[in-house]
Amino acid sequence: MTSATPIRSSRPIWPVVAMLALAALINYVDRSNMSVAAPFLKSELNLDERRLGLLFAAFFTTYSLMQPLVGWLVDRIGSGRVFAAGFLLWSLATTATGLARGFGMLFAARLALGLGESVFFPCCARILARMMPPRRIGSANATIMAGMHLGPAFGIFVGGMLMARFGWRPFFIVVGLASLIWLLPWMYTMPRDEAPLTRATPDGPSLGRMLRVRSLWGTCFGLFAGNYAWYFLLTWLPYYLVHERGLSAAQMARLGGMAYVCSASTSFVTGWLTDRWIAAGASHTLVRKSTLVAGYLLAGLMLVLCARASASHFAPFVVISTMCIGGCGFSTFAVGQTIAGPKAAGKWVGIQNAFGNLSGVVAPALTGFVAQRTGHFLPAFLVTCGVCVFGAATWMFVVGRVEPMEWNTASAFKP
Repeated sequence: MTSATPIRSSRPIWPVVAMLALAALINYVDRSNMSVAAPFLKSELNLDERRLGLLFAAFFTTYSLMQPLVGWLVDRIGSGRVFAAGFLLWSLATTATGLARGFGMLFAARLALGLGESVFFPCCARILARMMPPRRIGSANATIMAGMHLGPAFGIFVGGMLMARFGWRPFFIVVGLASLIWLLPWMYTMPRDEAPLTRATPDGPSLGRMLRVRSLWGTCFGLFAGNYAWYFLLTWLPYYLVHERGLSAAQMARLGGMAYVCSASTSFVTGWLTDRWIAAGASHTLVRKSTLVAGYLLAGLMLVLCARASASHFAPFVVISTMCIGGCGFSTFAVGQTIAGPKAAGKWVGIQNAFGNLSGVVAPALTGFVAQRTGHFLPAFLVTCGVCVFGAATWMFVVGRVEPMEWNTASAFKP
């Protein structure tokens, strides 16, 4: 069996993908709630932009650091149980956030949330690489990414409305407890035929071997750049719309919610179209790289136009920038899953996501620092545009051919 061959499962794959997409929605509701609550936290707990930036960054500290360990763990014992444990932890952490009474408790809850949510992408990568044919992996990733982008849409639109009416604490508590219901159908649909790896069962390339592959580093830096733009919007967009653009909480909720709904739709449609393009004979390399490069460059341009536009014209650029990110984001993981194959997908995406999500530490904290020092957000938008351009160049020139590696041969050391 080559690394390109998915491992057949006794369970249908698309119900599993649907459950992962729903988990992605819940994941990003829980992840983005803090940014929606930022205006309320600022007034209730007297938090400035610097401390808000630290709260945003706290999540990504544990989230990033745990990725390689989770990647190794799911490749050893399977994804179903690891995913369930992480989901339980992040739901309880969301509930605890609503009970926090000060900055210290909020910070600890965000660290716990990052720890729980760190299971998501390595588990998804292993499941899709083992069970999904390569020609459909774009659609599967795009479906999950659509759920990911609908999470902030729900969190900003519904969360913003409910927080304005009932306060931020009840929203965190109710969402955290209600999301536990997801575990019941997951225990039925989750993959169960992933035999734990033993000494007699090779578990793919070693970490040292993988770190010598140039394309791995290309996907790491490429994801870092894309995530920088994504987390810049995810953490600071509600605050920016209220404090710099002067929108009310209701106006912010409507615009932010619309932006992420459009982003989710773009992700789903683009994923289907790229798989059709590949089915028509185009190479994975052409399809994935062109999608990523175009998406990154357009997202950076739209962000600059948003920052420079007048109060009556900036809103469309907010929507288009999120659509650009949604339209290419699924390919960041499709590339890694395709190159790594079933034997190494968990470890590859664990490493990629650990490095890539360091931008979740940098972007929120740096944006808060810059906004506080300069008094406005234009410099932060310009920095984000520059990072997008860097990311486009990385996907184009550092990542090699998007095709499965034969880890047992010398070709594993080529780009």
